[in-house]
Amino acid sequence: MKFLDQAHIFVKSGNGGAGSVSFRREKYIEFGGPDGGDGGRGGHVIIKCVDGLNTLIDYRFMQHFKAKTGVHGMGRDMNGAKGEDVTLKVPVGTQIFDDDDETLLVDMTEVGQEHILLQGGNGGFGNAYFKSATNQSPRRANPGIPGEEMWIHLKLKLIADAGLLGFPNAGKSTFLAATSAAKPKIADYPFTTLHPNLGVINQDSKEFVMADIPGIIEGAHEGVGLGHRFLGHVERCSVLLHLLDGTDEKFVENYVIMRDELAKYAEDLAQKPEILVINKIDALSEDELAERIALLAKVTDQKIYTMSAVAKINVPDVLRALLKIIEADRPLEAVDGFTEEAEQVTEKPWSPL
Repeated sequence: MKFLDQAHIFVKSGNGGAGSVSFRREKYIEFGGPDGGDGGRGGHVIIKCVDGLNTLIDYRFMQHFKAKTGVHGMGRDMNGAKGEDVTLKVPVGTQIFDDDDETLLVDMTEVGQEHILLQGGNGGFGNAYFKSATNQSPRRANPGIPGEEMWIHLKLKLIADAGLLGFPNAGKSTFLAATSAAKPKIADYPFTTLHPNLGVINQDSKEFVMADIPGIIEGAHEGVGLGHRFLGHVERCSVLLHLLDGTDEKFVENYVIMRDELAKYAEDLAQKPEILVINKIDALSEDELAERIALLAKVTDQKIYTMSAVAKINVPDVLRALLKIIEADRPLEAVDGFTEEAEQVTEKPWSPL
């Protein structure tokens, strides 16, 4: 299935049904009163977050969605039925933006979450509604209120615990393939990864989800390269894993560029916890590795990890460092209506009194 994380679609809620002008007509009833029913409400446009979806490919070829018009009112005080709603099913992590591509309308973060994006138009009143003491035979009815319409942008931001960052060919896909069941494309040329990949990693009987995005290059925040479009996928992560290619002579310069690009893209992203790793140490001698650690330490106060994703050297240490930050960021789970924290606070020693 092709990965699609953005879509531009048109949505329109249904028009309200028109009210009816009708009078009661039965045998032996000479002056039947008004009995025109009201029109039905137009259908809503609803956004629903569902499980089992991980892409917006459904909106690649179908881009216009219109709810049904409410049924018109009829005689004998029969009100029209509501128009059928149109429900847009989206994966977890989808954000809905206005046509200006800046105004966030709703953020869909949980399975089952629903949001009425556009209200259907109300149905018009039939002439029975306008009957009064001074007007026993009104001959007026309201038309239904028109529905609303707009263009919207759908943007998917993957929900992952850890985000994998690095320049092209830093070994991100190799690391993901070595630590999870994910099967990303791996090759020895830049920009092998063309779309984000997710992998579930198990370490010490605990699981977390990692997102691998295309390599970032200088100018990414302005649209250069592939990674700029996908930086949003790591915005929700608890921690960033920054891989540096230890065999690249410019690895320190690349690190500085990456930090600058993150800050220019979103300050919040640059402030996230980071695990800094020099990768491909199996291709370095001990002296070369020590030299690279010393060079990197001059530009950062971060603890520097070293590993080889191919040879699986020091990989568990990196995973445990990630897991420690992820677990600290996860909310306490509720058990029988009480959180673990509340249980600890309210627990008191037993007393016969």
